[in-house]
Amino acid sequence: MEYILDTANIRYIKDATEYFPIAGVTTNPTIIAKENKNFFKLIREIRMVIGKELPLHIQTISVRAEEIVEEGKSLLEKFDKNIYVKVPVTKEGIKAIKILKSKNIKVTATAIFTSQQALIAAKAGADYVAPYVNRIDNLSSDGCNTVGNIIRQFKNYGFKTKVLAASFKNAQQIQNVANLGIHAVTVTPEVFEKLYSHPSTDFSVEQFIKDWKKVYGDKKIKNII
Repeated sequence: MEYILDTANIRYIKDATEYFPIAGVTTNPTIIAKENKNFFKLIREIRMVIGKELPLHIQTISVRAEEIVEEGKSLLEKFDKNIYVKVPVTKEGIKAIKILKSKNIKVTATAIFTSQQALIAAKAGADYVAPYVNRIDNLSSDGCNTVGNIIRQFKNYGFKTKVLAASFKNAQQIQNVANLGIHAVTVTPEVFEKLYSHPSTDFSVEQFIKDWKKVYGDKKIKNII
């Protein structure tokens, strides 16, 4: 499973990529605007931090297919070829996905709320589809069930499109989609911190250190072997 950061905060991206097996970064207009920086410089900074090998997902803001395509082409021209153009699955968005893929441009279909939206996006050529787990839950539906349906449909039809689950409010939702065999998750800093940390782990480490010091004091292993 790919762990992708859903943020444009440079400080957090630097820290997370240093410590964890991060597989890329996703952004959207809201995330970008939150940083209140020059767009071009911010994207450049993110790329410098994660390197050219990791995917960077950037969302378009136009609503007409032809304009979405032009924005996507511009992103690749201004930055690099390892940009995934994020396109919402509107009618115009689906058309744009078809055009972008005909030009061999990588696409992430986003703002997905149903398995049929994901299926149509995959048929149009999307490399990733991003269902919104928690937002689906908030609509009195079942986000994890929707993700499971998408995974099964892609397997049944032999699609290579990856399912990139998004919109999480807690670690349990991520565990649930992991149990379903999700290909990737994109996670905010707040939720990502809850994935690896646990108070019992911290307690265990403290106990190990106390027990060691009772016998060896402050000596390190390298000093006694």
